[in-house]
Amino acid sequence: MKYPLIAFLFCFIGIKGFTQESKSSIEITNPDQSTVWIIPQEVSLEWTTQNIGPEKSIRFFLVRNEMVVQELGSFKNNGRADGISLAKNIGSGNQYQVVGIELFPDDKYSIAKFVTPFFSISNKASDERKKKHEQAQETKREPTRKEKREMRRKQRDKKEKIETISSNTVKETQKTENALRDEFEGRKISYTKELSFDSENITIKIWDHGRQDGDIVSIYLNGSPVVSKHYLTYYKREFKVKLNPNKSNDLFLYAHNLGDAPPNTVSVEISDGSKSENLILNSDLQSCEAVMISVNK
Repeated sequence: MKYPLIAFLFCFIGIKGFTQESKSSIEITNPDQSTVWIIPQEVSLEWTTQNIGPEKSIRFFLVRNEMVVQELGSFKNNGRADGISLAKNIGSGNQYQVVGIELFPDDKYSIAKFVTPFFSISNKASDERKKKHEQAQETKREPTRKEKREMRRKQRDKKEKIETISSNTVKETQKTENALRDEFEGRKISYTKELSFDSENITIKIWDHGRQDGDIVSIYLNGSPVVSKHYLTYYKREFKVKLNPNKSNDLFLYAHNLGDAPPNTVSVEISDGSKSENLILNSDLQSCEAVMISVNK
């Protein structure tokens, strides 16, 4: 009876050891802390991996202050990518990083990811444009006393006019505020659901629905960003927002790319602490899905 037990233990140890050794990893060796990328020169990436096959791909992003500045591209896992052009509007600075993420991992709960140390980018053309803009702002003359008095008079007249608006006009304005948003930046908005909560303070959680394939999205509430250019993963990102209790609030998904399996699909959980709603929103480069959210009175 000892032999089957010993065989089982060796088998278990072997499997455990294999699992630990098979964990995938990425290390970006270029750029590093001493790197300076100069625009408009083309740049290169170098990296090494563990337990990621050469047929697999790695996706790279240029980030600054945890925001995606540019998607550098997806490349086969051969350890090097050359001839990458940087956007001409990227400004000079020393707070840039490159993020590398394993695409379509064998284990979707263990995704290889690497973030480089901070490095520098130099862009003389962008610096000159910024300097000219600052100089133009400085040369704007201050208004004279007479002009200031006239501006104050116009502001008083405008305030008095607003205060004398009839109740019918106020109702029409409220009706306009509650109207559905038809489009945003040329993209059609389609509403999939109406939600209501007892509190105007809600929590929104978002994560990638399905396979992680490089989707970058923004979430807007009443036309203002809740999160901008967020790279979707299986990790739930949480945001606390405040609804307008006097109108229907529109929450919609805006896609910045299509990933490897369009359209961009996001799992969303919305909660006020006592009630929770789960939904899925889709978006492509022509349309955005949205929901309407109201506060119970």
